[in-house]
Amino acid sequence: MSWFYYVARVIVRMLLMLLTRWQVKGRENIPNQGPLLIVANHLHLADPPLLGVSLGRKVVFMAKEELFRSRFSSYFMGGFGAFPVHRGRLDKKALRQADQVLAQGLALATFPEGTRSRSGQLQPAFSGSALIALRSGVPILPVGITGTEKLKGIAWLSRPQITVNIGHPFYLPTINSKLTKVKLAELTNYIMEHIAELLPLEYRGNYGRE
Repeated sequence: MSWFYYVARVIVRMLLMLLTRWQVKGRENIPNQGPLLIVANHLHLADPPLLGVSLGRKVVFMAKEELFRSRFSSYFMGGFGAFPVHRGRLDKKALRQADQVLAQGLALATFPEGTRSRSGQLQPAFSGSALIALRSGVPILPVGITGTEKLKGIAWLSRPQITVNIGHPFYLPTINSKLTKVKLAELTNYIMEHIAELLPLEYRGNYGRE
């Protein structure tokens, strides 16, 4: 990680403490070491740095490739430990990078929905996170984020409540047959249901079972 990563963590932490009511639940559920796939819902551009300072581990992020198109945002995302992924298709290069990160015993964070939710509710997820988990066999750490959708306009003046709710690590069920699109979709839903359990009902959207 570059010097930028450590400086950015300090700045983000200070901003969160000054401008929001930031709360992290379930820190005790985070494995201290070893490969880890982190999956979270996505509400705001602030979610990656928020996760980066909430988890207490160095985290590498998979981020949509649009964020790497300008020189500034590319430098920022790369400095914060991120690499691009093309949404909506099988990105073999990104999958190889994900495999390498996990093979090094690091934590990799993904947002299965692929983009920010405009409604605040969980949207149908892409299957990339499930595919990475299947390929690597690493534990999955679900995280539910609430409140960052309020970080716009003058809402900052009211110090909005932001909560990062960290669940227990889990593994995908064993597959004893050929992997099909239907099976991959089921595993993706399995991951999203673990995220939904960490969110209030009004955030669960497509995964709104109680």
